[in-house]
Amino acid sequence: MTEVSAGTLAEMLDERQHLLEIALWMFGSESTADRIVQETYRRWYALDDDERAGIAVPRAWLTRVAGGICLELLASGPTALPESAAALPPRRRPAMLPAYQQARPDRAMLVRHDHVARRFAAACDLGDTAALQAVLAADAIVVSDGGGKLRAPVRPTYGADAVARFVTSLLAGRPGTEVAVESVNGRTGLVLRQAGRAVAVAGVSVAGAEITAVWIVLNPDKLQRWHRP
Repeated sequence: MTEVSAGTLAEMLDERQHLLEIALWMFGSESTADRIVQETYRRWYALDDDERAGIAVPRAWLTRVAGGICLELLASGPTALPESAAALPPRRRPAMLPAYQQARPDRAMLVRHDHVARRFAAACDLGDTAALQAVLAADAIVVSDGGGKLRAPVRPTYGADAVARFVTSLLAGRPGTEVAVESVNGRTGLVLRQAGRAVAVAGVSVAGAEITAVWIVLNPDKLQRWHRP
């Protein structure tokens, strides 16, 4: 997000909200989520101008960094984060607007996200690895959170091929599983249920026409509100 290529204000505000939602989804704490986003941007501004200019899709880079910070905190705890973003140069610190001034994502952005997410959902429902690969960015990442409540991967999976295989294998061997397209954190996502009980909820990060990250919650404690009669 350099000064030249940051995009519209709506895109910038949506980007920050997107990062907040990722962190909030993983930790359920607004204060921790805010500190994760501050640390994400601190790492962005710690790059030099040439390094930032070499990042083709800043939103995807920020998403991966935020995910990495979440994983670091799952291992070491929220106290590993700095208390504030005071280390940021004042002229580069991301602007914080009052809630009533924050712009909502524009409709075109949400429609694009919905279209890509539905392609992903259809491929998941069919268990079609090739179709999943087609909708994933080459450097896509998948992160899952089992919360220590079940056997889930503790490390992220990188690359379209590996992510597609991971998602396909997650669905394999689950007879009677329903894949529903629903709103997840205000954007189109997936809910997997068996006999009305949610077994996984997935949100996706979208850049252009591709999915750059898949965030899967498997922790039963976090899935209770997704159960249906």
